Amino acid sequence: MRIAVVGGGVSGLTAAYRLRRRFGDGATITVFESGETLGGKLRTVELAGLRFDVGAEAFVVRRPEARELAEELGLELTHPTGARSTLRAGGQQVGMPGGTVMGVPASAGSVAGLLSDDGRRRVAAEAGLPPVSLEGDVSLGALLRERFGDELVDRLVDPLLGGVYAGGADGLGLRATLPGLATALDSGASTLTAAAASQLPTSPTPGPVFGTLRGGLGTLVDRLVELGKPEIRLSTLVKGLRRRPEGWTLELTDEAVDVDAVLLAVPAPAARRLLEPVVPAASAALGEVELASMAVVALAFPPGTELPGASGVLIGAKERYPDGKPLAAKAFTFSSRKWAHLDGGPVLVRGSVGRFGEPGALRADDDELVRLVRADLAELAGVTAEPIDVRVTRWGGGLPQYGVGHLDLVDRVERAVADVPGLEITGATFHGVGIPACVDTATRAASRITSGAGRG
Repeated sequence: MRIAVVGGGVSGLTAAYRLRRRFGDGATITVFESGETLGGKLRTVELAGLRFDVGAEAFVVRRPEARELAEELGLELTHPTGARSTLRAGGQQVGMPGGTVMGVPASAGSVAGLLSDDGRRRVAAEAGLPPVSLEGDVSLGALLRERFGDELVDRLVDPLLGGVYAGGADGLGLRATLPGLATALDSGASTLTAAAASQLPTSPTPGPVFGTLRGGLGTLVDRLVELGKPEIRLSTLVKGLRRRPEGWTLELTDEAVDVDAVLLAVPAPAARRLLEPVVPAASAALGEVELASMAVVALAFPPGTELPGASGVLIGAKERYPDGKPLAAKAFTFSSRKWAHLDGGPVLVRGSVGRFGEPGALRADDDELVRLVRADLAELAGVTAEPIDVRVTRWGGGLPQYGVGHLDLVDRVERAVADVPGLEITGATFHGVGIPACVDTATRAASRITSGAGRG
């Protein structure tokens, strides 16, 4: 077997590793990556002498796929400290409320310390509204604003979603974004508060929610390459795909490569371009996926610099300085508070910038972006020390938006690709943007390649 994996992010490298496990050393597995480095949205850099993640920084360990892959690869997991996250809402910083599902409250009491009196009344009144009636998919933001008012969305739901999608509720669909809530409504829950209550555990769930790797998530990338043993071709753009009677031809800038199977693990725009001549229905569907851009400003301060006791702060899009100027950042992670293995030396902080449809501070050059983020950090956390190291990492079009009808869109793509032997597709565009979802989707795509070996 000669297999091409197009895209060297966590999805592509997981697929390459799974293919190696299935076919052994007899297969030629080549990863084609258009960029200069592997890992996609997993990127670990050196900051003040420490390994530090400037892309994804953690994954949900209660969903098993990424945790089990790390254990399979012999990597050591670590979990957050007990520091809690906070929220900047309505000009105040408050503790992150419990009793919600991605900000959708199970009761008015869940958000009592966050909303105004009018906001709390709107949440309390939701239980008495006519039952929610879902026909297909709906805008999450429109549904929440209709049932709860704007304040809950602006102060809580949007900041939480911004940390996952770099997008707000108004541009996201209910069924792909909060599938558990949709299922509860389909199963008979008549209100959003009742649906949220049904999704909360009846007793405390043991164990941590999140985890990461002590050496940074880049160690996952390195280990997948080490054990998967693919041929790596960096800075190599696959310009086109052509079907052959018994396989595929990849058209590169100055050569053509023949393979038996192709697995695409690239963002929606690249997949759309490659699929247009060979699977036009899938290409057309992928053209409907919108993407958000963001940036991470990593700051290292001198040892002993004081940070708040929290693990970080999420910031609503409408939060302002006293003079009315908007805050540039959407979140800060106080990494030296959040992760014990980063405590005790230089004090590390991540500032995240960028929301879907609102470039804002992303228009600034790196120096100005650092200045804006440091000003926000001083305003929110009182940190005014001069950093000893800084890294700015921009993720242009890095996060797909799961809009209304996203599940139907994914079904159209996957059905069209399934009809084409020797071709598979995976990545964050489809069944979740988190690392566990990417690992799962990539594993399934690799399995379909192996089960289809010999077809074509």
